[in-house]
Amino acid sequence: MAAKMVANKKIVLKNYVTGSPTEADMEVVATATAPSKLLEGSAAGSILVKNLYLSCDPYMRGRMSRPCSYIDEFVLGEAMVGFGVSKVVDSSHPEFRAGDYVWGMTGWEEYSLIEDPKKFFPIRHPDLPLSYYTGLLGMAGLTAYVGFYDFCSPKAGERVFVSAAAGAVGQLVGQFAKLMGCYVVGSAGSDEKVNLLREKFGFDDAFNYKNEEDLNLALKRCFPDGIDIYFDNVGGATLDAALLNMRLRGRVAACGMISQMNLPEKLDPLHNLISVIPKRVRVEGFLVFDHFHRYAEFEETVAGYVREGKIAYVEDVVEGLERAPAALVGLFAGRNVGKQVVVVDREQ
Repeated sequence: MAAKMVANKKIVLKNYVTGSPTEADMEVVATATAPSKLLEGSAAGSILVKNLYLSCDPYMRGRMSRPCSYIDEFVLGEAMVGFGVSKVVDSSHPEFRAGDYVWGMTGWEEYSLIEDPKKFFPIRHPDLPLSYYTGLLGMAGLTAYVGFYDFCSPKAGERVFVSAAAGAVGQLVGQFAKLMGCYVVGSAGSDEKVNLLREKFGFDDAFNYKNEEDLNLALKRCFPDGIDIYFDNVGGATLDAALLNMRLRGRVAACGMISQMNLPEKLDPLHNLISVIPKRVRVEGFLVFDHFHRYAEFEETVAGYVREGKIAYVEDVVEGLERAPAALVGLFAGRNVGKQVVVVDREQ
């Protein structure tokens, strides 16, 4: 009997990007595929997965340009790659079986052949929403967990500022800080997001940076005694204002600089960097890719928080692989509210 053929839809990058990406830089293509045959002839230890949920993340913008800073750029004409939640269809790997749910780096396509699944994680809490493993219990959650606890060295009662605070990472950093007993303020790009920070995520205060004529004055209003911890997701003018308002021996965790990603030429200058010297401020960048060894601890801790109702979480969900380009582009315009997720297939 002939193997069943399907049109394996995938999202490919058409050309490398300068400036802001557009939907036209990507396209949906379909390749006739027999999923049952994909594992044949592959390297021993490979797995075949059916992708269910895909994660839109800011770091993907760098992969759309050449050269990329710390991870390989996408290959033109091939399926784009990102974090996602998948179901194992077939496996020649001893640690994965057909029917297992996993998350890790996969193709932006319906079916993916993973020839090196060592960076795939088994989903140990499938009773929780599987989409959570694109964010809350996946890469974004681990980023918030490691970035806050390891790089910010928080103490109860400290004053914490989080930028892009309604995003996938920021919403969690703020809540981790509240669990520590910190005073937390977040910035976001709309009044809707500001209300979300205050009413759902429990931030002590929040402001819409687009409504502020002077970010320095906004931070002085929210932090009259200064900032102990700044979790930076945006860089640029917000980072510059935060440096001016840091307290003695404050800490800045440089997680992302989304405001700088689409600038075609020079990045925005920092005028207040000299502040780090008299205030003895520690500014440290980090990449979550260096910390996946912490994942098991993180997953158990945060899954427990979810079950105990200690963590709130918001997803911005779009249905259909063909809507992935628009969802990714919207991320850089701040159109998403919460974690941006693309549903490929809700099979569970």
